[in-house]
Amino acid sequence: MSSIMAGQLRSLQSTVQLSVLNNALSMNTVAATEMMNSLSDQSVSAHPHKGASIDVKA
Repeated sequence: MSSIMAGQLRSLQSTVQLSVLNNALSMNTVAATEMMNSLSDQSVSAHPHKGASIDVKA
């Protein structure tokens, strides 16, 4: 009886560990996606002076 309960406890512990790991990975993925979106939003804005005029010399 005791060995059956110990096996079930190990199974429960591994299930909980996997669940916690899965939640942590999900949160990190969301955070990374938000960070990448914020970086791409910043790169869309125009540079204050570059590209305003072209200096061509023959």
